[in-house]
Amino acid sequence: MWKNKIMRLPKRKKDSHKGDYGRVLVVAGSSGMLGAAVLASRGALRVGAGLTYLAVPPELVNFANTMTPEVISLPFDKIESIKPNVIAVGPGLSVNNNMKNLMLGILTSNVLCPSSFTLDADALNNIADNPDILCQAKGTLIITPHPGELSRLINTSIEEIQSKRVEVAMSTAKRFNCIVVLKGYQTVVADAKGKVYVNKSGNPGMAKGGMGDVLTGVIAGIAGQNVAAFDAAVMGVYYHGLAGDLAAKEKGEYAMIASDLLEKIPDAIRKCY
Repeated sequence: MWKNKIMRLPKRKKDSHKGDYGRVLVVAGSSGMLGAAVLASRGALRVGAGLTYLAVPPELVNFANTMTPEVISLPFDKIESIKPNVIAVGPGLSVNNNMKNLMLGILTSNVLCPSSFTLDADALNNIADNPDILCQAKGTLIITPHPGELSRLINTSIEEIQSKRVEVAMSTAKRFNCIVVLKGYQTVVADAKGKVYVNKSGNPGMAKGGMGDVLTGVIAGIAGQNVAAFDAAVMGVYYHGLAGDLAAKEKGEYAMIASDLLEKIPDAIRKCY
């Protein structure tokens, strides 16, 4: 079990600049699903990422610029023109052969080579028919599936996954040599060496669309600040759940939405200092 109880981001130096706090690339979005990409990129911004890039289909670049002016938007085919230290892939990406090829290219690129990847949603759905591609990743891998996505990835029923969440998360982490964030009630974080964290923050009001997209960006944004990947996953899950608790306290579990959670991330971080 993970023992470090300090959920604090690195202290920011007075003489620092944006380059000191990570270059996060979010690869996400498709027609009708740009919102997922925006939520993920805003999640990275809210936890302090110095520079956040959002790669989307070419026809959506201008819309992305308008929706989040703090993010640098670019089309998929320009990804290798930047040098991110972390990459988050998946929210709203869609599933098709083009996206499968994009996924493989990102994971195995000799140009990108980030310190870590965070893969969620359609990043995982696109490789479900050949999950061992994950073992080719040129960087530490964090995957953030909900039980349905993990079911497709490891060909195991949702019922079995839910009946032994810790054990399945650990075995999946070992199989793919990665960090697994198995989302849901008491989200489990496990790595290939046997470290496990079971999260206690969060509430049923977070069972809504967009929440996982925010988490993807939050984890990547923390990892980009030279935080070890496992610690970034644990901190991200905790902050995300705590922000959800604060949003539920203000809006109620029925009414709160992912954008409300985003706005509570600053308060969640301050509560940990």
